[in-house]
Amino acid sequence: MAGKFFVSCAVILSPLTCMAADALGQAVPYSAGVERPTIKVPPNATDTHHHIYDSRFPVDPNSTLRPPDATIADYRLLQKRLGISRNVIVQPSTYGVDNSGLIQALKDFGPGATRGVAVVNDKVTDAELKELNSVGVRGIRFNFSVAGDATSLDMVLPLCERIRPMGWHIQVVANPATIAANAEIWSKSPCQVVFDHLAHVTELNDPALDLIVRLMQQKKAWVKLSGAYIRSKEGAPAYADRTPIAKAFIQAAPEQVVWGSDWPHPTSKLDNKPDDAILLSLLGEWAGSEELIKRILVDNPARLYGF
Repeated sequence: MAGKFFVSCAVILSPLTCMAADALGQAVPYSAGVERPTIKVPPNATDTHHHIYDSRFPVDPNSTLRPPDATIADYRLLQKRLGISRNVIVQPSTYGVDNSGLIQALKDFGPGATRGVAVVNDKVTDAELKELNSVGVRGIRFNFSVAGDATSLDMVLPLCERIRPMGWHIQVVANPATIAANAEIWSKSPCQVVFDHLAHVTELNDPALDLIVRLMQQKKAWVKLSGAYIRSKEGAPAYADRTPIAKAFIQAAPEQVVWGSDWPHPTSKLDNKPDDAILLSLLGEWAGSEELIKRILVDNPARLYGF
């Protein structure tokens, strides 16, 4: 019965209605399950990758992913369920380089515990970059995994030079072949390079994994332990085929990895959302110790995002 209640609550009803589900568990829109994580979540734990969708803001006409609204109120329910107090909002491809929704969300969350990652192209002005910095943006994202993205590979290094004085990083989502083929760009970047979603690597012998590990050990790159469900063939609840990849990154450079939920999971269908508590609990197996879990959830993101 709890499961049936959750499905209707998470997908159809309002956040206030979902709050009434507390008697049955912590139901959260766009997230399966109602249980809490099985690991001990330390104070100041950080979700370094989630999105906010708000129909008040115009979508990019070239965008292909257009999920329903996923609000701050919805996300706060997830924070409560997971025990997460710090968060990083990532500008989704839906809005292209119009960061007005991101700016508003950062203002609504308030200063202190929230940071942002924007999307800009080579037309961005210095004044726009200054405004983004003032509200908590600490990086820019290049999404080479979806059609119609507003950025291109030839923009990476010129934009790096412009954001470097602010101490920002670049965030890259791309398939492993694209990552490996553009090794020179990531190596030349004067900014830290953060690869989304386990870099989409699925094989331990992938050249992209070797490249990223080398950059991580040189303190030039980071990996987000996010999106375990995206490339998993084995699926929930263990996502066992993603474990060797996650462990390879963690063991190679434990100080260069962070965790992210990827809520509200825009690439998943409304009736097939992953369980965020399970995704967070995977760190228990991947990291193997409370000390390392704390480093991944608290210490590393504090350095990367300036908490």
